[in-house]
Amino acid sequence: MIFAVRTTTGQEKNVAEFLASKAEKENIEIYSILATEDLKGYILIEAPNKGAVEDLVRKTFKVKGIVPGETSIDELEHLLTPTKIIENIDKGDIVELVAGPFKGEKARVTRVDKHKEEITLELMEAAVPIPITVGIEQVKIVSKNK
Repeated sequence: MIFAVRTTTGQEKNVAEFLASKAEKENIEIYSILATEDLKGYILIEAPNKGAVEDLVRKTFKVKGIVPGETSIDELEHLLTPTKIIENIDKGDIVELVAGPFKGEKARVTRVDKHKEEITLELMEAAVPIPITVGIEQVKIVSKNK
């Protein structure tokens, strides 16, 4: 059975790592713990029953509680199947560079080359708009073009 646990937003990975080490240290029967960027404020825990999850999260910092009910793998298929970010980026989207010399800068997408998995950007903070081309792995989507 899979249970959803509410956490402090932005702390999902830290909470998941802490709970994994706690489960191992205290021999709590937990099969897996998943923290994904698609589920902000939640982590998923696979366990034989709700009692094991309650034991695990009891008195844990940054855990807000267990969501009532349980779910199945079929309902979570879309979270477990990897999708290429290039399929989600379109011209006009706002992205943040996460690697390279412009790390931390926000930019607008001006062109998408799906075959090379590259995008051309214009930095938003630059005084003069200079197009730069980067690999798709160097960006994360901040907002979609409406």
